[in-house]
Amino acid sequence: MSVPVIIVGAGGHAKVVLEALRRCGTEILGLVDRDPEKTGKSLLGAPVIGGDDAIAEYAPHDIRLTIGLGPISQRRKLFDAFKDQSYEFANVIHPAAVVSDSAKLGEGVQIMAGAIIQADARIGDNVIINTGASVDHDCVIGGHVHIAPGATLAGGVHVEAECYLGQACSVRQDVRIGRGSLIGMGSVVLAGVPPG
Repeated sequence: MSVPVIIVGAGGHAKVVLEALRRCGTEILGLVDRDPEKTGKSLLGAPVIGGDDAIAEYAPHDIRLTIGLGPISQRRKLFDAFKDQSYEFANVIHPAAVVSDSAKLGEGVQIMAGAIIQADARIGDNVIINTGASVDHDCVIGGHVHIAPGATLAGGVHVEAECYLGQACSVRQDVRIGRGSLIGMGSVVLAGVPPG
């Protein structure tokens, strides 16, 4: 990626994003965080350059952003706020992830180490496919979804927007998970889940 990146958030998930960007050879300008105590410090050697307002020092066409936070509600607010200011979000795909050539990825998608995205999967904007998660053929993942480490989705699963699928959960083929749903860690999902 030729355009440098700023990571929004400087916590645990930001470490994973930072390392994935480094492995891709992406230039990282730094991180921003709303906690003023973090400004001037570093995270894995990358500087925390200020709060969210530090991004305004860069023109939208000069940088890309990526979100270093896991919680869906925070990610959605940040994504929408910066899109409203004409900023664009980088896709972060760890080199140890496998992404089918026929998969379609939205903007600001993060696919972490060991994750697998199979043929004709469609991934919405601002989605995290976390470490070792598997999204099989023909799945549709709505915007602002977080699929936690080790989660497994069989073929044809449809996950509506703003859902969280917990660690090591398994979802049977062709199941639909309604908007805003929370699937607990280790759950086995055999039937549709209503919204919320």
